[in-house]
Amino acid sequence: MKCLSHVLTAFNPMLRSSLIAACVALCAAVVCVPAVAAPEDSMLANIKEAKARLERTESKISKERVALANELRALEQQVMKLRNETTVARRKMDERTLSLSQLENRLLSWSEQQEFQQNLLSRFLLQTGVDSLSLSEMSLSDKVQKVGEKAKEFANQQTPNFSAGKVVLANGEVTQAKVLTLGPVTWYLAQAQNVAGTAERKQDLFTSTSTFSDTDTESLASLASSGNGSIKIDPTLGRAATREQASEGVIEHVVKGGVWVIPIVLFALLATLIALFKVIQLWRLPKVKQVASGKALVNMVGSSGVGFFDGMQRELYDITKRASTPTERDDELFSALQQDKIKLEKYNGTIAVTAAVAPLLGLLGTVSGMIETFRMMTAFGSSDPEVISGGIAKALVTTELGLVVAIPALILNAVLSRKARHYYEELESFALVLSNDEPDVAEKSDQKSDGQKQASAS
Repeated sequence: MKCLSHVLTAFNPMLRSSLIAACVALCAAVVCVPAVAAPEDSMLANIKEAKARLERTESKISKERVALANELRALEQQVMKLRNETTVARRKMDERTLSLSQLENRLLSWSEQQEFQQNLLSRFLLQTGVDSLSLSEMSLSDKVQKVGEKAKEFANQQTPNFSAGKVVLANGEVTQAKVLTLGPVTWYLAQAQNVAGTAERKQDLFTSTSTFSDTDTESLASLASSGNGSIKIDPTLGRAATREQASEGVIEHVVKGGVWVIPIVLFALLATLIALFKVIQLWRLPKVKQVASGKALVNMVGSSGVGFFDGMQRELYDITKRASTPTERDDELFSALQQDKIKLEKYNGTIAVTAAVAPLLGLLGTVSGMIETFRMMTAFGSSDPEVISGGIAKALVTTELGLVVAIPALILNAVLSRKARHYYEELESFALVLSNDEPDVAEKSDQKSDGQKQASAS
């Protein structure tokens, strides 16, 4: 029994209850046997001892389980706490990084704003007459001080008064004059020369941009002497006068194209004369009488006589009267049609050549002008954009003139060629009716015409 007890204690506590139940069943069987009834007491004692030990073990396990559960709960709480602390630390790190990025962006925007303000100051000073060399040598404080001086000057201009200044007149003379500045507009009055007008300030001098009439000059002098008077204001600030001076007539514009304008103009004159001649020639042609067949021709001519046809159609009809054989008639009709076609299409090729050559001459003049412009740029530099733009504008005059000549010439050639072709096709249809294999149409028509004349005479 002791061995059994040791075996029971050696097993896992979870299997111990099963073994105890088996042992109890075995002891019960042994009790039933009379021969082994003696060790009953010792077996029961061992069973009770094993049960008590099992209860103690289960109690101990239960206590240890509670302790382990409490310890596990404490560790889980500690893990949650550490996780929260980690999240907070990570958020603080992200916020610190984000704040640094915001500071960098703010610093970049401040730098851009400072650069923009400096450029704005520089542009304002350049517009007020400060040269770029002096501006490059100024510091930021000097620029701000200069802007302050200009602001005071503009403030003084809000209450304008005449002041003394030097003005360069239109004839190039530099004279002392009274100057009145109001915003962007400046007037001057040179009493010695009795001249007044508007001026533009360039550094320390005023340059005359326009000259007033005598009436406006007297009005400005009255304003300067008594404080009462009217003055003339140009709302375009001189741009209207500049545009008026830059405007040019047609002849001046054409002459700018240079030597290549001459052949273009000659082609234009030649095409114009030919077009007028062809228009008069084609529109004065008599209308071709439409004839469907030889029988219809006999009926038409018989009632009207020889004067029924006119012009080229009459010539074709006369050929059929003169011809002695059908072969001779057809040959003469073909020859006459060819002569009529040449006469109808004569000089149309010159208009077509003009339409093709004029743009090429214009392009040639443009290329020559561009070459001359680049040669001037090579010799004198490209610092002045007005010289470059003026040269290019002159070079493009020939292209413009070539297109102006070519487009109407192309249209005229198409219209005149279509008119001539249509008239020739009508003559050709009439010649086909005359050259049919029926009996002599002209002879029949003449006989019918003579018969009608004799009938009318009787």
